[in-house]
Amino acid sequence: MNYLVAGLGNIGEEYANTRHNVGFMVLDAWAQASNTLFTTGRYGSTATVSFKGQKFTLLKPSTYMNLSGKAVNYWLQETGIPRERLLVVLDDLALPFGTLRLRPRGSDGGHNGLKNIDYCLASDDYARLRVGIGHGFAEGGQIDYVLGEWLLEEKRVLPEILNQAVEAIKCFALEGVSRAMTRYNHSVIESINSSI
Repeated sequence: MNYLVAGLGNIGEEYANTRHNVGFMVLDAWAQASNTLFTTGRYGSTATVSFKGQKFTLLKPSTYMNLSGKAVNYWLQETGIPRERLLVVLDDLALPFGTLRLRPRGSDGGHNGLKNIDYCLASDDYARLRVGIGHGFAEGGQIDYVLGEWLLEEKRVLPEILNQAVEAIKCFALEGVSRAMTRYNHSVIESINSSI
């Protein structure tokens, strides 16, 4: 079966290592581990990876965050993949740093990327994997925090967070959203600390 996995972020060097781009970073980590390169296409860059008989089209929209829906809608139609096999990966301020939260559907939670996808698909009935980036900022500092670069201590554990997110996506495809939620909706940081 084919799946479309859309990682949300902003294109351009100035955004590359920012918290808002964690959706891109999850897909980059997967493509790199699979020795796969992204190619530039309409409304975004895509790569194809296979895992245990499942095929995944990884999409990094080039429309900027606030118009993510344009790219997601186009690639759903281009690939012929149904909405129930769409998974969107994004950052979440409301979750502690390093926490993963997979849901089969839900509200946009104030996230402009999801808001635009909901609008373009005329539905919020699609799976999403939120990656917690925390909310370590003073009042009024949200934009600077989201578009800011990771702290040194965050960078140390980021590879494992990205890896766990990739595993959650594979589990979503192979075993279904309920099993993936049970297994991966947790704090990656706590898991790391408990294994030390």
